[in-house]
Amino acid sequence: MERERRRHTVKAMTLAVAVLVVLCAAVGAVFAQQPAAPAAPAPGAAAPAAPAAAAPATPAIDKGDTAWMLTSSALVLMMTAPGLALFYAGMVRQKNALATLMHSFIIMAVISIQWVLWGYSLAFGPDRGGVIGGLEWLGLRGVGAEPFPAYAKTIPHTVFMLFQMMFAIITPALITGAFAERKKFSAFLLFTVLWATFVYDPLAHWVWGDGGWLRTLGALDFAGGTVVHISSGVSALVCAIMIGRRKGFGHQPMQPHNLPMTVIGAGLLWFGWFGFNAGSALEASGLAASAFLATNTAAAAAALGWMFTEWMTRGKPTVLGAASGAVAGLVAITPASGFVGPMASIVIGALAGAVCYSACNLKSRLGYDDSLDVVGVHGVGGTWGAIATGLFASKAVNEAGADGLFYGNPGQLWNQIVAVAATYALAIVMTVVILKVVDAVLGLRVSEEEEVAGLDLSQHSETAYALGGGSYSEFSSGGGAFQEAMRAAEVKARTAH
Repeated sequence: MERERRRHTVKAMTLAVAVLVVLCAAVGAVFAQQPAAPAAPAPGAAAPAAPAAAAPATPAIDKGDTAWMLTSSALVLMMTAPGLALFYAGMVRQKNALATLMHSFIIMAVISIQWVLWGYSLAFGPDRGGVIGGLEWLGLRGVGAEPFPAYAKTIPHTVFMLFQMMFAIITPALITGAFAERKKFSAFLLFTVLWATFVYDPLAHWVWGDGGWLRTLGALDFAGGTVVHISSGVSALVCAIMIGRRKGFGHQPMQPHNLPMTVIGAGLLWFGWFGFNAGSALEASGLAASAFLATNTAAAAAALGWMFTEWMTRGKPTVLGAASGAVAGLVAITPASGFVGPMASIVIGALAGAVCYSACNLKSRLGYDDSLDVVGVHGVGGTWGAIATGLFASKAVNEAGADGLFYGNPGQLWNQIVAVAATYALAIVMTVVILKVVDAVLGLRVSEEEEVAGLDLSQHSETAYALGGGSYSEFSSGGGAFQEAMRAAEVKARTAH
């Protein structure tokens, strides 16, 4: 056991060094390609001839729009940590609370670097066949303070990049709820980088990139129903199946250890989602206000829809159900928020609450262990939201959008179905490939002994609620103290249950 642990540690360190080398090489290549500054004209040189026609005026930056987008960017980042971090951490068992918090927190660091180095260029760079962005913007070369009109006309290009970075951060963080309590931390890190590069970035280009094929087709996704929620939900299902069920799943109780923490996280998600959806208007305008209203209304309707459905089927409403319902409504309204009015948002939200509740109850019947219901909430909720956009979208709400089926345009519903199917295909195929690669390099899940002890202790040498401090650095050596601590944790876990 000890030899196996050391072997995996060496693998992880080797991988980390390799990643650092690649990143350094990428940065060096970017700076090496920076164009040299133009030489100063020689003294007395003739002035250049006046151009035949004046160059087109650069779009003016609007300070109000810029301030709103910076605020929205901060709100979306807050959704990942502390919002999602607390929402997920409260739902796991006590012995895995820190490890679950760590997932969301460290993703903010990993994806922030990935996005700057190559992620933004792949997602939003100059189009390559409608499939991917080019490499011209590696290291943000060419992404400056002037607006890029193809994406946003009144804010600096860097502000648009920052806003999109926050979406890239939260999307892989959503997936972590499916494999909570059993995945190796090293495998999680490698998976995150590969998934962001080969799933999120191409998909973002398809839907939002200038020249992306789904954008050209006319599929509507105002704030990420396909790009964020369907992709993460479908990938979560693949992860849950391939990594396997937790030890004791279906036989031992696995109740949330801290529901107040989860409710606080849900409240922060609801609050941050205003930046997520209203910010996707990319300006402080009436459209932003409309998206804000639709977002709040759908969340409220879904919380009630989930609560009453649970009340009727189980006899009592639960706090976890109300919180999960609100999140399901926020997910479902995401693609439609900038295209539908408040009455449609009530319908979308209420149905999302009922449908997602039913979907979450299917996992035990189907036999997969989606620890924190990512599939039922984000996969199913995102799919319903994308389809609902094809039903309820109205150009009276957003002239830049399209009418849906209920407003005389059945073709829009077909466009939405194509977008959903394409997202499913990309997410399933690439997630399977990525998991196979990660498993071959590092292995996907912790040992049975480490899982029983809990990921807080086995992966991070810490515990969330230890009296007198939570760090146990002496356990990291892998010696007898580590084994003793894990045995003690196992006894404590059994006693708690």
